[in-house]
Amino acid sequence: MRNTAVRIVCQWPKTPVIAIVDDDEGVRTSLASLVRSIGYEAQAYESGMDFLRQTPGDDPACMIADVQMPVITGDELQAQLIASGRRFPIIFMTAFPSESVRRRVMAAGAHCYLGKPSSGDEIIRYLEEALAGHAP
Repeated sequence: MRNTAVRIVCQWPKTPVIAIVDDDEGVRTSLASLVRSIGYEAQAYESGMDFLRQTPGDDPACMIADVQMPVITGDELQAQLIASGRRFPIIFMTAFPSESVRRRVMAAGAHCYLGKPSSGDEIIRYLEEALAGHAP
């Protein structure tokens, strides 16, 4: 009698990667901790330029981005991503809300536009909606 082994290979779905783009180290750290606490991978960037240096094939499942950043603002980052064909949900956060910026980023496809500070529960809710493909 011949003994044959059956090899079963399980392919687990890849853990979603959430990019966090904020020039404030404390905000980056707390958002990364929040994202990891709900089972996602977090990749933090201190600027939009840092994120743009990433290879396009490694795009995140979602991005949480500050609006007010030096060199390139969050809405300018969004415009550059769209121009280069890189599309994924973006959750914008800002301590300086502006109706004109909100209208612009939402018209360009942002998932939502939140004020700072926002509660962890609110961020998680919008992140889950974005990952599920639901509009807020």
